[in-house]
Amino acid sequence: MKFQKISVFLLIFISTVTLFSCGGSSKKQDQSVETTPKKEIAVNAESQALLDYLVELGDYVNSREFPSLIKASSVYEELDANNLIIDLRDKESFAEGHIKGAVNVDFSNIPDYMTNSIKPFEYDRIIMVCYSGQISSYTTALLRLMGYGNVYAMRWGMSAWNKEFAENGGWLAKVSGEYEDQLETTEHEKLSLSDFPKMNTGKTTGEEILNERIKALFAAGYRDALVFANEVFENPSNYYVINYDRRDKYEYGHIPGAIRYKPSGTLGIKEEMETIPVDKDVVVYCNTGHNSGFATAYLRLFGYKAHTLTYGNNAFMYDRMIKDRDSLSWLPFTEAEIHDYPYVSN
Repeated sequence: MKFQKISVFLLIFISTVTLFSCGGSSKKQDQSVETTPKKEIAVNAESQALLDYLVELGDYVNSREFPSLIKASSVYEELDANNLIIDLRDKESFAEGHIKGAVNVDFSNIPDYMTNSIKPFEYDRIIMVCYSGQISSYTTALLRLMGYGNVYAMRWGMSAWNKEFAENGGWLAKVSGEYEDQLETTEHEKLSLSDFPKMNTGKTTGEEILNERIKALFAAGYRDALVFANEVFENPSNYYVINYDRRDKYEYGHIPGAIRYKPSGTLGIKEEMETIPVDKDVVVYCNTGHNSGFATAYLRLFGYKAHTLTYGNNAFMYDRMIKDRDSLSWLPFTEAEIHDYPYVSN
């Protein structure tokens, strides 16, 4: 009996020692794990000044207003409201058909028009309209970054207004599943941190730098801000491709070599933007080209050689988007997006 008590005591003692020994070992092991801190990269003075100034203006790209899109149905319902519609298409396209009351302004003349031809804040909304929503998204982003908080881009462009525009060179002619068999699911890593591009405006304050960059971007036109699917798929390695969408959509299939950047977790965030190369053409793409148009404007403002992939996923994996539309919340352009709204010609 005595031997039994001693054995039980020893068993409890050994178990207790073992328990604390394992716990201590685990704790020691956890404490010994070291996380390598990210090497901080100093941002050049102009970029830092611009970053700080945009935050002062309200950090638009990380607000609920980004991206600033409006449906064609809302535009139609508010035709008699205190809104201004600016049509960015060429004169011929505008003359063939446009929304009643719209004014035709060339992209490069937008800053002058906003400053000298109208009083922007007298309108409830200023709505940018183009062929498909790509150019108007890019334009709206630049104007919003300038502080015009009442500017919106009409989603899908004139293709959503009337089938006439959707068929004649519009969205219905641009959707394609041509490159679906070239998509990959491999996850690619972002690059090491490096400085922002050197803008070399010669200015010192954030406001002055913003004005110089905006002036330069509008003067340059919008064509270099766009890229087409066939150009990218011909040689994806020529570009640093940014998938600007949810993780599940990225994992479903993306352009070869594409790296995922999180919407609302990239723009204006120094450590994220520092992984984007300054010496390579950057392609940003999303579902429709609208969100990527806004992101491209921001990146180009800082001097990145960024381009938005026109029509987004719709331009190269349309059939798969239709097939799995519900499960992944894809946004394929269909005839359901097209209205039969009247237009005027002159």
